[in-house]
Amino acid sequence: MISFGLSNNNSTTVAAESIQIRQFCFPTDYEPVYALWQSIERGVRTGRSDTPAEIEKKLSRDPDLFLVAEAEGALIGSVIGGYDGRRGLLYHLAVAPDYRGMGIGSRLMEEVEARLRAKGCLKCYLLVTADNSDAELYYRHRGWQHMDSVRLYGKELQ
Repeated sequence: MISFGLSNNNSTTVAAESIQIRQFCFPTDYEPVYALWQSIERGVRTGRSDTPAEIEKKLSRDPDLFLVAEAEGALIGSVIGGYDGRRGLLYHLAVAPDYRGMGIGSRLMEEVEARLRAKGCLKCYLLVTADNSDAELYYRHRGWQHMDSVRLYGKELQ
């Protein structure tokens, strides 16, 4: 799921050039990114697909699509992209509350979208939780469109 939380009401000041977008590094980044996901008020729900073993499986496929944002040595944002050779799918866009409103989410999205395009991806999907209307506005502003013509189904395979 994609997160878009509340705006930055804190006084965190970080120079934009000091925020680095880089590839996720397992296992070093696992605990900080998992803690970030759990700190998000709405939109990111952790589950069994977020265990270390499942993240390792994801990384064996396309590690270059799992990105993090880092400022002053702290992991402050993430996005996971997946590509099956036909379509892309984005998960877990999250930015720490103190760093929101600084363009970090947009930088993460721009980078993962560029990497998907470079792989030949023509179309990408993302999921927004029903309680996250702020995320819907964010994605519409970024050119994403709500898809009325499809319904999402899921099935547990194990």
